[in-house]
Amino acid sequence: MVVLRREIGDVLRDARQRQGRTLREVSSAARVSLGYLSEVERGQKEASSELLHSICEALDVPMSLVLREVSDRVAVTEGLLIPDTVPIDLAASLEGGADAGWARTRAELAPIG
Repeated sequence: MVVLRREIGDVLRDARQRQGRTLREVSSAARVSLGYLSEVERGQKEASSELLHSICEALDVPMSLVLREVSDRVAVTEGLLIPDTVPIDLAASLEGGADAGWARTRAELAPIG
């Protein structure tokens, strides 16, 4: 079973470690206690959207990229093939395209294997 808080924590920790930053540095920049950030990274605490936003800002990583990586990890666990591009209807809706909603059914996603 996928536990979202663990996936979010793993992605945040990976981002921090890739930057060569300490928990102390990021917790200070995000204005969250070091202990709480540690618990979020270990998947022991749920990060509110506000806290997640603060951590992402402290890491200078867009929250959308963090959530996309989490989504990709969940998709792999579910046995789904992850598309490597933004769906054209989503891109069109973000660019102000005419009534281009983004709705994908599970059947539209390609299974792995």
